[in-house]
Amino acid sequence: MERLGRLGTGIGWRPETAEAVEELPGIDWVEAVAENLCPGHFPESILRLRARGTTVIPHGVSLGLGGADRPDAARLADLAATAEALAAPLVTEHIAFVRAGGPLTASPRLEAGHLLPVPRTRDALDVLCENVRIAQDSLPVPLALENIAALINWPGEEMTEGQFLAELVHRTGVRLLIDVANLHTNHVNRGEDPSAALDELPVEAIAYVHVAGGVEKDGVWHDTHAHPVTRPILDILTDLRSRTDPPGVLLERDDNFPSKEALAAELTKIRQALTLPATPPRGGARGGGNSPAEGPAPRSSHGAGRDTELTATRTRLALSQAALLSALVAGTPVPAGFDRERLRVQSRALAGKRADVVAKVAPELPEILGAAYRAAFLAYAKSRPMSAGYRRDALDFAEHLLATGRPEDDAARRRLTYWWQDRAAARPPSRSTRFVRAARAALVRK
Repeated sequence: MERLGRLGTGIGWRPETAEAVEELPGIDWVEAVAENLCPGHFPESILRLRARGTTVIPHGVSLGLGGADRPDAARLADLAATAEALAAPLVTEHIAFVRAGGPLTASPRLEAGHLLPVPRTRDALDVLCENVRIAQDSLPVPLALENIAALINWPGEEMTEGQFLAELVHRTGVRLLIDVANLHTNHVNRGEDPSAALDELPVEAIAYVHVAGGVEKDGVWHDTHAHPVTRPILDILTDLRSRTDPPGVLLERDDNFPSKEALAAELTKIRQALTLPATPPRGGARGGGNSPAEGPAPRSSHGAGRDTELTATRTRLALSQAALLSALVAGTPVPAGFDRERLRVQSRALAGKRADVVAKVAPELPEILGAAYRAAFLAYAKSRPMSAGYRRDALDFAEHLLATGRPEDDAARRRLTYWWQDRAAARPPSRSTRFVRAARAALVRK
């Protein structure tokens, strides 16, 4: 595995903090959500950062490499084009699944709208490794994968997080993006020891590190990226620094954005947590075999037999992930072995995030509906799982309201009708759309 150059200190670029990011001192690089970037139409702030030599790394959130399906070719092509347009040294994604259902399960496709943990099993690892190889073959630059935060445990797991990541690196040569806030989240929510995970990691494979804040409620840590970084998270960063000198460290903030001065203070704390004398890496487990520096283990080739076995593995994983996601977003029974209370908390979190993101991609909806927006959306979400992304979700929500005669205020309903028509006119009308139009025509005839 070829060593990447040093990145230094970075911060997550978001439209809401673009001006502050440009003005903050000591920023060597930024990371931007890949799905929000379009080659040829980059935000002016990104172009200015690139012009002055600031590295911009695209950070994907929608590939779902931990899912049962093969990675979507169009999403991979978009990520590759973005990386090339930015001249990025690498791209990053997550060890997670974000959708389930479809042909492998003969069930409707469901979208989580968020990152969900994969089971740490041999089946899941086999599928993940193959998906990572497909992604690596499609990307023009190295890929690094991030460990995610989780509220729930899969039953029957066969490996610790550190063992799972070490084996993934050994088999694919992929780099790691280690999020120390996610290690803390999993410590609080799943009882996992961050230091033990670091002992088992191949730290030489780390491309860079994420640091972010969160908040604890009723014994559950919520990785919000909307609160200040806490001391336990910085302590994990210091523990990581005692084992290796990471090429880069980045502060993430996705909501409740503070002032430029507050962001600068957070970055100062991060730098202080890293100011340790260089020490040799500790000897933890490495998963056996080649070290990441030596490259991935060779792929086994068993021809059609291996393909058949992997298809069966994908199907088993698909069924388990679809059952879990359906319980979370469609109210179907909780699969055996899962903690019902934790699934309830996760389900509420997914619905809340969905409402928040729809409000961002379609800000006219909360403006039209006012204080009633959130309750109306959460009620809609209980019976309408997301299946095609947030923008489609916003249209479907508006269509659902109109089909049920809401909002009751005539002026608000007219505004919502015009908003929906302006965006959905080019799409063939669905059954509920035809119902809305028929109802309007009947009113006009009266």
